[in-house]
Amino acid sequence: MHFCRNAFDVKHYGCTGTAYAPQTKGVEINAGLLSKEVSDNYYLNIMLTVNGKNGNYWLWGAEYTHQVADYRDLQLPLEAYTGEVGYSLQLLGDARKTITLNAGLTAIAGYETINRSKAMLYDGSVILDKNNFIYGAGGRLSFETYLSDRFVLLLQGRTKVFWGTDLKQFRPSAGVGLRFNF
Repeated sequence: MHFCRNAFDVKHYGCTGTAYAPQTKGVEINAGLLSKEVSDNYYLNIMLTVNGKNGNYWLWGAEYTHQVADYRDLQLPLEAYTGEVGYSLQLLGDARKTITLNAGLTAIAGYETINRSKAMLYDGSVILDKNNFIYGAGGRLSFETYLSDRFVLLLQGRTKVFWGTDLKQFRPSAGVGLRFNF
């Protein structure tokens, strides 16, 4: 299988794929873990990507994160709804760009809630941390491989740094994703 990267490839190899063709758009869906407790600490996001030159791409996305904090016999939900925009650079890749290693930086803004905005607990305790608008920056390292002309499998390690939060400022995560290029 040979992926088309330019008009030369189409003419000489007869391929029709769109791997890393400039201005190719894609939709990426990712899921991952925020800590070792799989069932309660996870993220889900959807991203729009627009390829640039040399395997680099712009990305825009929306994300939901869910974590829990233990309080006596309760698990208090800590949720965040964020949007992000950024750019990813190809660091390494094979000649056909079917397997690549990319690093990206993003700007992030959103809103976080603690215990679904319920400050009073069953025993009369009051949660002092507040819901907040949050902002920050993120970094991601992604291993990407084409499964076909249009589908890309991603393995990611990410970290985000937030300001305006009453929760953890640094939030690492790891996940897997699938991108469909139009």
